[in-house]
Amino acid sequence: MPRFAYSGRTASGEKTQGILEAESAADCASSLLKSKISPLDIRETGLAERRDAKSGDLTLFAPTVKPIDVQLFSRQLYTLMRSGVPILRSLGGLIESTSNAAFAHVIRSLKESLEAGRDLSTAMRQHPKAFSPFYVAMVRVGEATGRLDEIFLQMFNHLEFERETRARIKEALRYPSFVLIAMVVAVAIINVFVIPAFAKVYAGMGAELPLMTKILIESSRLTLTYGWYILAVGFLSVIGFRLWKASESGRLVWDRFKMKMPITGSIVLKSTLARFARTLSLSLKSGIPAAQALSVVAEVTDNAWVASRVEGMRNGIERGESVLRTAQTAAVFNPVVLQMIAVGEETGSIDELMQEVADMYEREVDYEIKTLSARIEPLIIVAMGGIVLVLALGVFLPMWDLGKHAIK
Repeated sequence: MPRFAYSGRTASGEKTQGILEAESAADCASSLLKSKISPLDIRETGLAERRDAKSGDLTLFAPTVKPIDVQLFSRQLYTLMRSGVPILRSLGGLIESTSNAAFAHVIRSLKESLEAGRDLSTAMRQHPKAFSPFYVAMVRVGEATGRLDEIFLQMFNHLEFERETRARIKEALRYPSFVLIAMVVAVAIINVFVIPAFAKVYAGMGAELPLMTKILIESSRLTLTYGWYILAVGFLSVIGFRLWKASESGRLVWDRFKMKMPITGSIVLKSTLARFARTLSLSLKSGIPAAQALSVVAEVTDNAWVASRVEGMRNGIERGESVLRTAQTAAVFNPVVLQMIAVGEETGSIDELMQEVADMYEREVDYEIKTLSARIEPLIIVAMGGIVLVLALGVFLPMWDLGKHAIK
């Protein structure tokens, strides 16, 4: 980020000067005015921030900021501010106690920005890899309402829920993933090594082979002949799919399809709606107007299709429609949620009822994640049984037939 050397006068008329980081000279002047400094001269130094650049360029495995770092930072900052410790002293203490060098550098940058007169939310916006747009928006609300310590506690709970959800999903999918990989490796080994050996035996006997055996032998031949081409096509297909998914239209289609997939689709839908409800509840509880809160929710919703529905709700509210009306038009929520929104809108407690909706969806997601392995295991058993059946019919049945012919 560019640096600007400035000179100016304080409210008492004393002359002051220094160096300030800002996007432009106008931003620099705005930051100075917020600090009650009247700028007299602002010049860009032409030096962008290069701290630790040399060491970072030479380090092959440079540390990165992890979600758990931001989560612990939120909890620690809440505790310190709740205890009456000024935020600058709090950040200074966290720099020393943070074990992650990358995150310590981020905290140091935040502290320097605050010392230069910038807001904490503005400083956090310069580190998008560490702080999400929702995190920055909530900190901005905390600064405006004077409830910054409460915001950090709410963000800690929010990040804790997301971390636990990701951990439970990984745990539930660990066994099915291992079995699936083992099945793929086993089929590949059979195709490349086992079936060709049996094919030579069958060819030497000159007997008529069953249809299944012919299919297995032909698939093995194609694998051996065009294996590298098949791998190349598969690799290019994966790259093409990722590029398509990264595009705006592709992501919209894929995110909608994810919520309709069997077994996992309901988990994706409910976890997305839980995040929507919790984020909306936190935003409204922090004093953000409904339209602006929905804009924040749309930014942090990790689903392009749901985000587009939320944007439609925001546009409807800006036109003067009720929250219930826009939620019905979005065609995302079930009747129970719509009823909760209606009651919340009538009683003026929509933030509390959105919290209950989030808790409801989270309980359903937790239950479905716990039963995910149980629902996937029958499919794995059927797939393994199918592979065994194909091998029995294609490999061992001809041997049985040839044995009977030999006895006769």
